[in-house]
Parts: sequence; C-alpha cells; structure tokens
Amino acid sequence: MITKLSRFGIAAVAVSAGVCLLGLPAARSSGDIADGPVVTAAKTALEKGDVTPALKWVKKDREVGIREAFQKTLAVRKLGPEAKELADNYFLNTLVRIHRAGSGVTCAEQKPSGAEVEAAVAKADEALISGDVQPLAKALADGIADGIRKRFERAHAAKEDADSNADAGRKYVEAYVEFIGYIERVAYAAKPPASERKQ
Repeated sequence: MITKLSRFGIAAVAVSAGVCLLGLPAARSSGDIADGPVVTAAKTALEKGDVTPALKWVKKDREVGIREAFQKTLAVRKLGPEAKELADNYFLNTLVRIHRAGSGVTCAEQKPSGAEVEAAVAKADEALISGDVQPLAKALADGIADGIRKRFERAHAAKEDADSNADAGRKYVEAYVEFIGYIERVAYAAKPPASERKQ
C-alpha cells in the first residue's frame, strides 16, 4: 500500500521529470542519449545502489543535488515496477540535465537509444575507447578547412558586386557575417583551456 508520503514522492518525481521534458531542445551530445556515457553511469549507479559512478558527470557544487535525487529514487523504486521505472527515469533525466547545465544548456532530457549524435562527438567517444585521437583530429581539421573554404568562396564571390546595388550589397554582408562569425567560433574553440593559459 502506497502511503500519502510515498504518493507525494512519486508525484514530485513525475513533476521534476516533466519539467525537463517541456524544455527547449538541447544541443546534441552523446551524454544525453540512452546509450551514452552519462546515462550508462546513472544506470550503473542504480544497479549498484551506489551513486559514485554518476558523480563524475556533474560539477562538485551540484553533487549534493544528485545525491539527494539518488536517495529519493532508491526510496521510490521500492514501491513497485511502475514506481521503479518512473523513479529511474527521474534520476537519469536529472543527471543528464545537471550534467548538461554545466555546459551551459538549461535543460536536457534523455533521448532514445540510437538517437543521432554529432559525428565529431561520436568520434571523440571512439577516440577515448581506442586510445587513438588521430582520426578525430583529422576529421575535425578536414571539416573546419572545408567550412572555411566554402564560406570564404561565397563571401569573396559576393564581394565583387557588393557596391552595384543594395540587394547585392546585402548578399555580400550576409556572406561576410557568416564567414567572419565562423572564423571567430573556430578561433575561440581553438584557444587552449583556461588552465593552460598564462596568467
């Protein structure tokens, strides 16, 4: 028999899980799919009854929240198969959401197993498994070079007629902004980590 407190706990779990599902789509990441490393760690933690495997995916200042969510999950999942499924999904989504929030994404829910993952992210996971980063580095370098080349060619071609009329000028400005914006993003991403920069 489910007590009033237990019913309250289940309702809270359902609401908490639903809040994330109503959020805006998050940036794609292997961490937010059902067979990704974050969810795998959460499932391992639940199987062991030990939150430790999941903690590495959240920043230290969010650890208390994950521990609390884990304890609530353990309590609710004892109430039966349906409660267990609901509680487990709550914990998986909570871990993914807090992990992604550390990357600047306000809300991210678990995506179905096999969901499309950005090729570069998939290659990054493969590199960590194989111990060989070269295929990842080459794929990224080739993709960036191709992206620069295409944007440059579009901007350079549009520049020739930029002063002939307003429409042509706007076409050039659009291509220019896209080209420069891409260069800025690449240059920013290529900066060394803050921990390696000279003070």
